[in-house]
Amino acid sequence: MRTSFVVALGLAASITIAAAEPGSRQTQNETLLQQIQSVFGYSDAQMQKIRSIFANSSVMGQGNPAITVHPLSPEQCRARLANARTSYDNPRFERICGSKYLAPLYDPATQQPEDAKACIDQFEFPDIPCTYPVVWVRAREAEELCEAEGKRLCDAHEWEGACQGTLGPADYDFGLSVQAARSLHNARYASSKRWSYGPDYRNGVCATGSSKTPGCNGGEWGGCGSNTYPTGSFPDCHSPLGVYDINGNAAEHMNLPTNPSEMTSRGSTTLGVTEMKGSWFVFDRIRAHEDWCRWRAPFWHGSRVMSPSSHMNYHLGFRCCKTIR
Repeated sequence: MRTSFVVALGLAASITIAAAEPGSRQTQNETLLQQIQSVFGYSDAQMQKIRSIFANSSVMGQGNPAITVHPLSPEQCRARLANARTSYDNPRFERICGSKYLAPLYDPATQQPEDAKACIDQFEFPDIPCTYPVVWVRAREAEELCEAEGKRLCDAHEWEGACQGTLGPADYDFGLSVQAARSLHNARYASSKRWSYGPDYRNGVCATGSSKTPGCNGGEWGGCGSNTYPTGSFPDCHSPLGVYDINGNAAEHMNLPTNPSEMTSRGSTTLGVTEMKGSWFVFDRIRAHEDWCRWRAPFWHGSRVMSPSSHMNYHLGFRCCKTIR
């Protein structure tokens, strides 16, 4: 059943989205940071932490403005949603999760949203509809940004549950190598594949119709534009739990625990290894790899989450989770 999840269309209308305009990465980031504070009302101390994380990176932001070509502007996104009479404001979710644009994680077969113990960002960071996702971010930086907002990097099973439409068990096959555990996990769920929007892959439902920068060599700042869509541009690209853009747009960092003491969902501050989830913005043209909800990728560019050199690239972002009880 389609639930009407909503997006305050006028929320960012008075804020200029610098990523859609010429200018430096620093100028774009400053506009983005002002938008984050305006939307979420974070304290000065929180914003100081967030600003510091951005300032310590030479590439983090919404893409290299010299070469990035977004297929849709934030203004066009808002117009599209207005024409479809779609909004992402959800007072029930906001009461449960304690903030805007979070969705409860639970099992609809046995629970109600109010039974959730955690929530997940409905959109890719900065978790603001009609805003380009932040990319060129390391897993360590993603965790630090989540922490600055009073959240945490999601455990893999939480992201998978948000996509599948039901929060399943924390199934990690602890004690095996990352690759051996991955193979067992994928075999376990291969017969129940689904994407956030349904049981079959479909072109055009999510933000998967963009193109790579001509000559992009796979991950170089000067040659690969972050040609993403504004988050929430595709209202039908959502899971049964009301989480958007899990398929398409930016891929996403999350935490893959290698033992129970590394699970952020259990309050751990010692994280596991990196896992990259979600498809990205060229999948209607190039099906580069599997991307169904519970599929776990090979240990691509793998490292500890908190490694200073954890992987980053032009189409890799993240979203956060929040423990609520």
